[in-house]
Amino acid sequence: MNLKRLSLDGPVLITPVTHGDARGWFRETWKDGWFREHVADVGFVQDNHSLSRPRGTIRGLHYQDEPFAQGKLIRCLTGEVYDVAVDIRPGSPTFGRWIAEILTARAGEQLWIPHGFAHGFCTLTPDVEIAYKVTAPYSAAHDRGVAFDDPDIAVDWPIAPDDAILSDKDRALPRLRDINARD
Repeated sequence: MNLKRLSLDGPVLITPVTHGDARGWFRETWKDGWFREHVADVGFVQDNHSLSRPRGTIRGLHYQDEPFAQGKLIRCLTGEVYDVAVDIRPGSPTFGRWIAEILTARAGEQLWIPHGFAHGFCTLTPDVEIAYKVTAPYSAAHDRGVAFDDPDIAVDWPIAPDDAILSDKDRALPRLRDINARD
């Protein structure tokens, strides 16, 4: 697996090696020992899988509070997404800054986002399926988020905010300055 450190401390882009021939291809998408040695010494407790039908769907920016803060390892199973992580760690020198990577089913890129970051994505193609491993189970009582179009964060989404397809829940998320995030 190939590893790329990004401009924010924490998130990492992982691209698995693909072995192909006339029959198709094979790739290892995750190895516990390799991940613990090269990325983060964490255990995963749950796998999630989502489908977003229309292009321009935005999900996020989501996170969970302690004690259910989640690290996430995201990959795209079909289509392409613009995947975003925002640093919401109190006291971090990069608080409020964001990174984005395009994840594709074709290349199999994965984005590791440790806890302390809000996560969201925008679908670049229709019928996008995302799978992700998390380090803590889902807890509705600890489920939080930040508005995708918060001007203080200013994510450069690949679609106009008025064209974004969002859930009612995501449309009502607060701005970063109004959240009560804890490390």
